[in-house]
Amino acid sequence: MSTIAEFRIPAADTTLEATFDRLPELRVELEAVVSRSQPCLWIADAERSAVDAALADDPSVGTYDLLVETSDRLLYDVTFVPDADTLWDRLLADGGSLLEGWGTDGWWQARVRYRDREALCRAHDRLADRGIGVDLRRVTDVTPGAPSTTRLTGEQEEALEAALERGYFEIPREISMEELADELGISHQALSERLRRAYETLVNEEIQPVGESET
Repeated sequence: MSTIAEFRIPAADTTLEATFDRLPELRVELEAVVSRSQPCLWIADAERSAVDAALADDPSVGTYDLLVETSDRLLYDVTFVPDADTLWDRLLADGGSLLEGWGTDGWWQARVRYRDREALCRAHDRLADRGIGVDLRRVTDVTPGAPSTTRLTGEQEEALEAALERGYFEIPREISMEELADELGISHQALSERLRRAYETLVNEEIQPVGESET
């Protein structure tokens, strides 16, 4: 039985504290790449010049290189100085798999899959032993083959499946929302609303599993 853990860790104990302090609206998302030992960073809610200046002055950053620039996000290849405690080094040392990681408002958050709770405990203790303030926010045991249900409507499922199949979630996108809406025979506004409600439903299911009463 594998275990999924959700962590919250202050940037002050790891990396990019100075960058978050300088750009308080900044949002950073980790993009894991199989061929790399560490993720690249998607950065949003800041101008490129401001991000470049912040990374250049951040004492935890060794080098940085802009790989992709879109209308609303920047993808950087960032390496950190040798003595920096990178979030993924400590969390993944026992074979954990990074499912999702992001940073905002001076905090890093991550969802990691471990083969069992013992591996999770070792990762948590490793952070604590380093003096890193780790907040273990949620732990979920995953049983193979367990049945799953969802509150998504048929229209929401159709929109998500089409978006996935046609490359709407790829970086860069392989199809625009307007083109996808045309293929589905609905308006741009209708598709946007279906996807938004689908995202909201999926997030709520993560917070409150199906079968629990809503408050």
